[in-house]
Amino acid sequence: MSTEAWISIGVSIGVMVLMQRRHALSPDVLFLGGLVIVTLCGAISPEQALAGFANTGVLMVGALFVVAAGLRDTGVLDWVGTRLLGRVETESVAMRRIAVTVPVSGFLPNTPVVAMLLPVVVDWCRKRSVSPSRLLIPLSYFSILGGCCTLIGTSTNVVANGLLKDEYQQDVALAEKDPRMARYEETFRHDLRPMSLFEIGKAGLPCALIGAGFLLLFARRILPERQDMVKKLGEHRREYLVEMLVRPECRLCGQTVEAAGLRHLPGLFLIEINRQGDIITPVTPQDTIHAGDRLVFTGVVATIVDLERIPGLVPAADMAYEFRPNERQQRRLTEAVLSPTSPLIGNTVRRANFRGRYGAAVVAVHRNGQQLRTKIGDIQLEPGDTLLLQTRTDFAESFQNSPDFYLVSSVDGYAAMRHDRAWLSTLLVVGMIAWMGLESVGPKSWAQFANPALAAITVAVLMVVTRCLPASSARSALDLQVLVTIAAALGLGKAIETSGGAAYLAEVLVDTIGANPYVLLIALYVMAMAFTELLSNAAVVAMLFPICLKVALAAEMSPRPLLIGVTLAASLSFLTPLGYQTNLMVMGPGGYRPSDFFRVGWPLTLLVAVTALVVIPFAWPF
Repeated sequence: MSTEAWISIGVSIGVMVLMQRRHALSPDVLFLGGLVIVTLCGAISPEQALAGFANTGVLMVGALFVVAAGLRDTGVLDWVGTRLLGRVETESVAMRRIAVTVPVSGFLPNTPVVAMLLPVVVDWCRKRSVSPSRLLIPLSYFSILGGCCTLIGTSTNVVANGLLKDEYQQDVALAEKDPRMARYEETFRHDLRPMSLFEIGKAGLPCALIGAGFLLLFARRILPERQDMVKKLGEHRREYLVEMLVRPECRLCGQTVEAAGLRHLPGLFLIEINRQGDIITPVTPQDTIHAGDRLVFTGVVATIVDLERIPGLVPAADMAYEFRPNERQQRRLTEAVLSPTSPLIGNTVRRANFRGRYGAAVVAVHRNGQQLRTKIGDIQLEPGDTLLLQTRTDFAESFQNSPDFYLVSSVDGYAAMRHDRAWLSTLLVVGMIAWMGLESVGPKSWAQFANPALAAITVAVLMVVTRCLPASSARSALDLQVLVTIAAALGLGKAIETSGGAAYLAEVLVDTIGANPYVLLIALYVMAMAFTELLSNAAVVAMLFPICLKVALAAEMSPRPLLIGVTLAASLSFLTPLGYQTNLMVMGPGGYRPSDFFRVGWPLTLLVAVTALVVIPFAWPF
């Protein structure tokens, strides 16, 4: 084996080891550093090193991030999340509802799906004094299982398909130029063709069904119950008084308080309904909401933001509030504490003229230690009052040093929803999925257009062009750490292949365990399953892809079952919080320890591994 091959393998092992250190550099920096080393040592050319950044899989992953952001900014994901747990009362029913993430994650990247549902689940737990540790690991695992059912469910599948497509197209081009230049025989090359939208679901769907069944039937017996997390959820938080006006187009019109879901918003209490001067208090679940009603709540910032996102429900304290979708994109929610020198002291909210003074509108008021029962517009402002304001985007920067306020800070996580674009964003995503399906069912003349990456990029651009989300939000939706890690890992995988390291490792594997295809499939599956607990899932596929090809050539078998097995094993990661990004996302809010993931994950991992290893040889013969 050449010196370059040893260097490539050594650098790859070094990256894996360094990632396990407590104070390790971020994965993208480690992979980029490794890529630089193998390039400078001559294992690959600079062009080959940079080719990963133009890989169709990497581009498609980035585009899907933007598409998911479009669904979020138009309120589609928020609507799905609210419908999911809106009226659920028990933990067992909540678990079954969360299982809906399996089909949802088949068509949306599972990371944004978990990001959208995480606060919904935590809020539901807060309202019912249920520990989030009972539901958040299942949320992550359901989304991982769903991602294995389609080509676009997870970045791992997308990257694997991009590698297949590049390898196939390169060899087809060589064969067309001169058949003697082709690296593979025609049958072998045919098995490198790109995957269709639902092909991986032949094995992924059985794994998802069996895995979801296990979680629904047995997970509640082994999930931890962190009572300290229940206590933290119940800690005192700053509560505001807010008055909301029900406009005629609001979807709450004609619904009871119960049906509208206003009883189940955590940290929120509906004090009264003011109907043209008639006061309804206390409010019962059976009271009906009418157009023109003024609903008075006490609640924390997060729940007030949730109220403000409901189309047609607007704050009534200050009629300068902007509710038109286009103009609301230029507005933000900001908290401001009044100082004793503020010219607003002594004025009521209605007479304070926030629009004229600051270009802002009052949404809600908090007065520390006091229960405010007055109409918000009639509250006389005092020093120390905290106001929740709808402001210009530059308000916090402009007034942070103003003597009128003690403190000015933007509300984290707030984004104005483009509810008027919800149907449009939904149609765009449905169109994208249909477009991707053309590669499987359409005539060959459509092949140049039926490209999944082209479909995702086109829809991502249309999300911005049709104003489903601003260009700035589209840029911020791109997770550069994930994209750079994948692209750099592709370069390292190429270095292992080009230098001869992959061929050497393949020969060692075949010589050690023999050429039995079933045993080779099991060995590569277990290898990928172990690596994915240490590295990025997509990075594992990028690094094992060339080894799969060389093993298939050495054993004279089809490469497709090996590649499918490695792709599934790299995605189905349940043993550690480091194994998948969604596991890390739920670890903190759930109060989990690493051992919790192993306790729930090992039987699930065993079940899906056996299922995959039984199904793959039937779906993709050796």
